[in-house]
Amino acid sequence: MKTRIKILLFCVSCFAFISCDRITKDIAKQQLKNKEPLSYMHDTVRLEYVENTGAAMSLGDDLPVKASFWLLSILPLAFLLGLFTYTLKNLRNMNPMKVFSLALLFSGGIGNIVDRILFDRHVTDFMNVGLGSIRTGIFNIADMCVTAGAIGLLLFYQDKRPAQAKTSF
Repeated sequence: MKTRIKILLFCVSCFAFISCDRITKDIAKQQLKNKEPLSYMHDTVRLEYVENTGAAMSLGDDLPVKASFWLLSILPLAFLLGLFTYTLKNLRNMNPMKVFSLALLFSGGIGNIVDRILFDRHVTDFMNVGLGSIRTGIFNIADMCVTAGAIGLLLFYQDKRPAQAKTSF
């Protein structure tokens, strides 16, 4: 696949995922805030509005405001800018699925950082799935993108270096 098409794949994917995250968070604010959770498929899926000032599963929720800003906004933003630069510099050697996985990872990170910066550290979460008492934490589309991107990188990582010659004893 040509490098230009990979750049287009990365950019269009990022735009689509960030937009989807933003739109669903806005809908969650309008439809779920200050309301009882909605339950679907015998309580397998719950839609429940929460604002999270920590990382995943509210980790770091009790950090001081200044530390939270640096650890949960600026540091991840620097990492994501590095990821963006790495991706654009190395597109030529990447397979399309790796490019797509990096787009998912980048989009999810940016989606939550936008919330942190625009809404005073508050990230909108609204989805919860599970069976009975076995449930996930409450999450959003950006979280799904980060998770899918990380899984994709594990599945589609391909190192272009030649394999070492096997020796027999």
